Amino acid sequence: MSKLLRGAVAGVGAWKLGGGVIGTVLIFILLWMVLGNFDIFR
Repeated sequence: MSKLLRGAVAGVGAWKLGGGVIGTVLIFILLWMVLGNFDIFR
């Protein structure tokens, strides 16, 4: 469940901050790694 929640938060953040397809994908990957690194959704 934590990966699903982490993916949802990263997806919403990327959708809000992304300026296009490539930007959205890069922001999603960045947010996914940051949220996983700090164990926010454990």
